[in-house]
Amino acid sequence: MAGCTGYAGGEVLRLAAAHPELTIGNLTAHSNAGTKLGEHLPNLPQLADREVLDTTPDNLAGHDVVFLALPHGASAPIAAELGADTLVIDCGADFRLIDPAQWTKFYGSEHAGTWPYGLPELPGQRAKLAATKQIAVPGCYPTNVTLSLLPALTHGLITGQDITVAAASGTSGAGKAAKPHLLGSELFNSMSAYGVGGMHRHVPEILQNLSLLGATDPTVSFTPMLAPMSRGILAVVTAPISGVGAADVRAAYADSYADEPFCRLLPPGQWPASKSVLGSNGFQVQVTVDEAAGRLVAVGVLDNLTKGTAGGAIQSMNLALGLPETTGLSAIGVAP
Repeated sequence: MAGCTGYAGGEVLRLAAAHPELTIGNLTAHSNAGTKLGEHLPNLPQLADREVLDTTPDNLAGHDVVFLALPHGASAPIAAELGADTLVIDCGADFRLIDPAQWTKFYGSEHAGTWPYGLPELPGQRAKLAATKQIAVPGCYPTNVTLSLLPALTHGLITGQDITVAAASGTSGAGKAAKPHLLGSELFNSMSAYGVGGMHRHVPEILQNLSLLGATDPTVSFTPMLAPMSRGILAVVTAPISGVGAADVRAAYADSYADEPFCRLLPPGQWPASKSVLGSNGFQVQVTVDEAAGRLVAVGVLDNLTKGTAGGAIQSMNLALGLPETTGLSAIGVAP
């Protein structure tokens, strides 16, 4: 496990520690090398005395599975040094995008390549994940937006044009490094927008996923927001729709998610709340049609650290290892 002391790495360890088929090997983190894990993750007492090693290929070699929870651009050099028999799961962005030009535009460096995408709910994706040794875990916002629109696109209810997304995320999505705008006195009793005007790095990934679901030349206006909570994402996603009523839209979502272990369409009249999926690998959605505006409205929630990152990584790992997809995972949230 590389990057074990960050939020994403810590969540992978939380899930891995309870996974019946996993034994946790070396733990690494560059800046915290030489410390004990308990200094950073006191919520994992069974691992508290484990030494954090430096993130080097040698310290990660010899494992059957390696999770990389590293800053963007840092995974590719490490992954290149690991053996072909190792299942490598990158929780960063290095291998998510297909288009090298989009990577360079949004990340400013050379594209490292494309790995199978760790979102099993995409049509045909489970077979791809079952046959790979390399997995690119999706971004948290793209996971929410993709699952919020998947049934509408696969059932041909929308085209993928003129998508709007307003999504609020907890502060853990910004990482663990100290930042002035994440101080309690700055964050409490306040919400703020960021990455406005198509500037957020998840925009090309969202568009890529819409295309994979059948959209032709999709467009999206994405406005992410920072909410005064530690974890979770609530996304309000709308798209033009005509000649289709709310009942037909609901039927499409019920059909798509009837057999999905982690995706749930809520009962009529019940709207998603981020607290309902806290700490779980669950995704919940509600959908309707705004007839006056002629738009589909889907509201989706997930935990950005679990289904949005570490849970999705474990779910994809299970498929790659030939394990039941739900092993070590739950759709049960923590309440209140």
